[in-house]
Amino acid sequence: MQIGSARLTLEAGDITEQHVDAIVNAANTTLLGGGGVDGAIHRRGGPAILEACTQIVARQGGCPTGEAVITTGGRLPARFVIHTVGPVWSGGQRGEDDLLAAAYRNSLRLAAEHGLTTIAFPSISTGAYRFPIERAAGIALGTTAAFLRGRGHPIVEARFVLFTDYDLAVYHRALERVAGEERR
Repeated sequence: MQIGSARLTLEAGDITEQHVDAIVNAANTTLLGGGGVDGAIHRRGGPAILEACTQIVARQGGCPTGEAVITTGGRLPARFVIHTVGPVWSGGQRGEDDLLAAAYRNSLRLAAEHGLTTIAFPSISTGAYRFPIERAAGIALGTTAAFLRGRGHPIVEARFVLFTDYDLAVYHRALERVAGEERR
């Protein structure tokens, strides 16, 4: 989907194989690695990512939910990793929607501040953090589309890389809704 001068795309795949300026890591607040996407990125990217995260933790004490930090991509095809912390789902009564939107928005802002033109996202918070994927997809794509509509950023592609065909189908349905809103 074209939004201003940028494309918003969806694909099935492995985020650690993306040839983009930055991939986004669905990190935890400690930034010291974990399971799922986080573990895969740290394993494939190698020790340089953990070393950079350790320096960030020493400087600022981790990464709060909804915020983002940037490190080297280590051995990944992507030059950088933007680590963001999505919310743990607690039934939707603890600001989870706003925190998830902030995680996407702050990741995009950080990419723009570093002059990056291509960025790839996983589905943040929908794995171990149990955020309902149908709800998360709408927030992720709506927040990204709103950012891309803005001026003054260098981003030409925001790609969502979904690990399963089911997740991809959910994101396609959400993208159709976002595209409908874009046409209004």
